Amino acid sequence: MATILVVDDELGIRALLSEILTDEGHTVELAENAAQARLVRDALRPDLVLLDIWMPDVDGITLLKEWSSAGQLCMPVIMMSGHGTIDTAVEATKFGATAFLEKPITLQKLLRAVEQALARPAPARTGQGLPSAVSGVAAAALNMAGASAGAVLAVALQDEASGGSPSSVGLADATATDGPRAVQSFDLDRPLREARDSFEKHYFEFHLAKEHGSMTRVAEKTGLERTHLYRKLKQLGVELGRNKRAGSG
Repeated sequence: MATILVVDDELGIRALLSEILTDEGHTVELAENAAQARLVRDALRPDLVLLDIWMPDVDGITLLKEWSSAGQLCMPVIMMSGHGTIDTAVEATKFGATAFLEKPITLQKLLRAVEQALARPAPARTGQGLPSAVSGVAAAALNMAGASAGAVLAVALQDEASGGSPSSVGLADATATDGPRAVQSFDLDRPLREARDSFEKHYFEFHLAKEHGSMTRVAEKTGLERTHLYRKLKQLGVELGRNKRAGSG
């Protein structure tokens, strides 16, 4: 079990998250502002931080930047906000956030995000504070608002990081060395819904091929429930049988 620091200026949110995470067997420390968060982080070196964005003294993004620039981001950080936007998620992820939860936070999303964050190390850093692979950015956004937000966020961040044309972008998974490769190009000069659906279709087809058509492993990989995953694949017109054959061939 882990030591988790919850940073939020709202007493009710702190109490609720503390109760849930304590019931799961974690040790929970609380902070109501950035000053307290700094003290707890330095004293206890928590395994995970749940960090609210909108706080009255120093906001969560500023504190995240501070930890990142000082080389103190040795733990995964999950950002929380009741007014989350794609732009905010992009900024948080650039400075090391591993996930973004939108309030009100459901029990299922909270526990899934915590489990996933604790299962992997803090994100790799580059000279500009950007994650080493766009796939990590999409994963963070999935926790905020599902695969749709992940699609927009991944495209937006890759475009900003590469300095490429705003009308076309390519996504590449730098960790893929064999099997299906996550390299796609997308025409962004069209309605958002069409661009988003195109990204999501290729995203799920890639993971289905990579996992040899296993819906269980794809659900775990993408962070979706199986029932939601089936509905999403049907909506996008993804052919499950074809992906199974492609993955096993």
